[in-house]
Amino acid sequence: MYRTCTLYSTYRRNLFNLRQLSSFLFDIKPEVHDALSNNRAVVALESTIITHGMPSPYNLKTAIEVEEIVREQGAIPATIAILNGKIKIGLSRSELEELAGCKTKVIKTSRRDLAYVLSQKLNGGTTVASTLICANLCGIKLFATGGIGGVHRNGEFTLDISADLIEMGKSSVAVVSSGIKSILDIPRTMEFLETQGVCVATFKCPDKEFPAFYTRASGTKAQYNFNDAADAAQCINKSIQLGLNSSTLIGVPVPKEHAMDEFVINNAIEKALVETDKKGIKGKEVTPYLLSAISEITKGKSLQTNMALIKENARVASKIAVELENLQNNNERVLRKNKNSVESSSAPLVIGGSILDIHYRVNEGEKPLEVSKCNKLTSFL
Repeated sequence: MYRTCTLYSTYRRNLFNLRQLSSFLFDIKPEVHDALSNNRAVVALESTIITHGMPSPYNLKTAIEVEEIVREQGAIPATIAILNGKIKIGLSRSELEELAGCKTKVIKTSRRDLAYVLSQKLNGGTTVASTLICANLCGIKLFATGGIGGVHRNGEFTLDISADLIEMGKSSVAVVSSGIKSILDIPRTMEFLETQGVCVATFKCPDKEFPAFYTRASGTKAQYNFNDAADAAQCINKSIQLGLNSSTLIGVPVPKEHAMDEFVINNAIEKALVETDKKGIKGKEVTPYLLSAISEITKGKSLQTNMALIKENARVASKIAVELENLQNNNERVLRKNKNSVESSSAPLVIGGSILDIHYRVNEGEKPLEVSKCNKLTSFL
C-alpha cells in the first residue's frame, strides 16, 4: 500500500514540475493537460507517421481518423511533435495540416535529435523513441503506433539497431503496435527487447504468434498473451507499481481483411532492400524509403494495410488506457478510504509539557546564598 501511494504521489509531483517547465519547453494542449491533471485516459501518438511514414493526403486523413477513434473509446488523443522548437503534446487541426502539408522542412526526430531540433527552433516529427521520452515526461501511460523499429537485417555486421528498443527499456509507457516492421530482423529484435527487460505480449492471440506489421504472423512467439484490455491494464499497472521503468510491448495483429499475403510482401521487401543498397541509403532514411518503395511495388496495397493497422492499434490502446484509468482511480479510492479509516480509529495523540518552578527563602539570621551558587543549584535541579 505504501509503495502504491508513493508512486501516485510521485506522479502528481512530476506533473506539477511539468507545469512549471511547460512555458518554455512543452506546449500541452488544454484538454490533454486537464486529462493528465485528473488522471484520465490519454493515448500518445507519434508524428513521423504523418511527416515521413505516409504520402499526402493519406497522412492527414489517417491522423485525423486515428484521433477520432481514440475519442470514441473514451480516451484523449495526444499527438506529439515539435513545432518551432517547442514540444507539442496534442495538436490542433491546423498543426496537423502543417505537418502533413510538408510546406516546411520537418526533421525525423529521435533521441539524438531532440536537443538540436529544440535549440534551433525547428520542426520535428517524433519517432517511437522520442515520442516515448515526451510521453513519459508528461505521465502518459499508453502509446499507439504502427510498427516499432528494431534490429535491421544484417544488423550483426552493421550494428544498425533502432533507438526505439533502447527507449522501451527505460520508459514506463506501454506501446501498442502491430509488431516489428517486417523489413527488419524480427527474431534478433525480440532477443534485444528481452535484454532491455521489455515485457512482450500479443493481444487476443492464444498461440502467442507475434505479428509482423503487414502480416498477422512473424514466425516468432511472444512470451505472453493478453486476453482483453482489462488483462493488459492489470499488467501495466503492476509494472508501474513496481517502478520497473520499462515498457510493455503489446502486439496487435492487423485485421484479417487488411493483412497482406506473406509471399507478396516478402518479395516486395527483398526488392526494396536491393534498391536501398544500390542507392546507398543508410541510417534513419532507410525505413521511410523502404515503406515508400514497398507501397509502390505493391501498388498501394501496403499503404492501405498500414493505415488499417494504425487505426486498430489506436482502438486497442484507447481501451487499455480507459481500463488502466479505472484501475488506478479505484486503487486511489481504496487507499484514501484506508487512510481515513486508520486515522479515525487511532487513539488521540496529546502533546503537552510540565513546568517546575523552584522557590527558596532565606530565614532571618541565615547567611544568604551567593548568586553563583544559586545559579549552579538551579541548573542542577
